[in-house]
Amino acid sequence: MNIIKGSLEEKDINIAIVVSRFNEIITDKLLKGAWDFLLSKEISEDKIKIYQVPGAFEIPLAAEKLASLKKYDAIIGLGAVIKGETPHFDFVSAAAANGILNTSLKYGVPVIFGVLTTNTIKQALERSGGESNKGVDCAQTALEMISLLKKID
Repeated sequence: MNIIKGSLEEKDINIAIVVSRFNEIITDKLLKGAWDFLLSKEISEDKIKIYQVPGAFEIPLAAEKLASLKKYDAIIGLGAVIKGETPHFDFVSAAAANGILNTSLKYGVPVIFGVLTTNTIKQALERSGGESNKGVDCAQTALEMISLLKKID
């Protein structure tokens, strides 16, 4: 078998992170996880741009605008949508997921879905800190996808 996969060794790349301000106690931790991981992989701070949007619903629009510029090798979308008593959760989380997917497919650039969709704040806190930080996972995914796409011919 000839399996082609991405690596975590990409260094001279430009990354955009679009992070939601809503549920900031969660999204700040996601951002820190992604930021720290990228720096640990020797990606220069000036190659990482952070764009803050009001909420998860706005992530796809900012990501699409950034993807259209064709200057970022990957875009990471970070947010947190926590289920409440109304269907608002369903609409926001579906819109964020679909918008991120569509942007990635439209522009051929990895747009990573780092929007936590949890039932409780406790679940969101568990996924944004400690041993499990979805921000770290998303940064890893971004590097792997950048590398993999360069190998597809």
